[in-house]
Amino acid sequence: MPFTHNADRQHKFDKAQFKVTNWPQYNESLRRRGDITVWVEESVATSWFAPAGNRRGRPAKYSELAIETCLRVRSAYGFALRQTQGFVRSVFALMGLTLPVPDSSTLSRRAGCLKLSRPKLQANSGPVTLVIDSTGVKMFGAGEWLETKYGTKKKRRIWRKLHLGLDLESGMIVCSELTEDTVGDPTVVPDLLDQIEGPVATFLGDGAYDGSPTRQEIADRYDGVEIIIPPPKTAVPSPEAATAPSARDRDIFAIEKHGRIGWQKQTGYGRRSRGETLMGRYKQVIGTTLKSRKFENQKTEAKIAVSVLNTMTALGRPTFERVAVT
Repeated sequence: MPFTHNADRQHKFDKAQFKVTNWPQYNESLRRRGDITVWVEESVATSWFAPAGNRRGRPAKYSELAIETCLRVRSAYGFALRQTQGFVRSVFALMGLTLPVPDSSTLSRRAGCLKLSRPKLQANSGPVTLVIDSTGVKMFGAGEWLETKYGTKKKRRIWRKLHLGLDLESGMIVCSELTEDTVGDPTVVPDLLDQIEGPVATFLGDGAYDGSPTRQEIADRYDGVEIIIPPPKTAVPSPEAATAPSARDRDIFAIEKHGRIGWQKQTGYGRRSRGETLMGRYKQVIGTTLKSRKFENQKTEAKIAVSVLNTMTALGRPTFERVAVT
């Protein structure tokens, strides 16, 4: 990013200042994030129990919506499973509903195979400007304090990799995937693109997504898509660059001619920083550690967390305007 090249003289640049122009509306949206009616609607009572099925064995008592509602409350308020049961039970009592609430064992067992409802995303009038990035989330093991105090790890901390795709226009997370930490970023791109409905106008990603397979996968799916991925410093043009240069070849030539900073300004690569901001927002609001132990439960937990963030975004977003520095 450009700021890394100016790190030694950053103090010479005036920091850009912005002000929120819709503060009353945005302030109210922040309050509504804690409103229980946002996470537990009265209409859920009509679909709380599972419909009768034809399969053998004991039928499920609670519907998929009931399990998802409890898990959304858990993610939004940071509860453990037992505290989630007690909280939802108290909410139903205040609402005058005589409904049973799934216990912690039921929530844990059903989470692994839960079919989540389709996300309610804001309507987009045009193609998506997609930013994809990934970050690591902790699982369990010895924490940093134990490592610092004793100098050794009692149990190796395990990580998962969370991949998120952000629509820059709506601010919504349009695709997400949780994988093991050994999975490379480019291999997850097809699964992420499968979750996107509608066309994509621009794809932005960091250098980890560079390569012909990723570019070809995106180009095959979307006609006329603009792919903005920085080639590495060691990148060389293809043998056909002189006669039929590819988009990657043109990026390499532009970097050689105008420099990497000039290429970033020309292509608008700086917009990719919104993806990094999204990762920070996820860890600030949801947390840096997965609560579930089983991998399938962790994938459901990540999907639920994405749904919670999208709900918060739908409640209201700030709008900014740049102000002059005095």
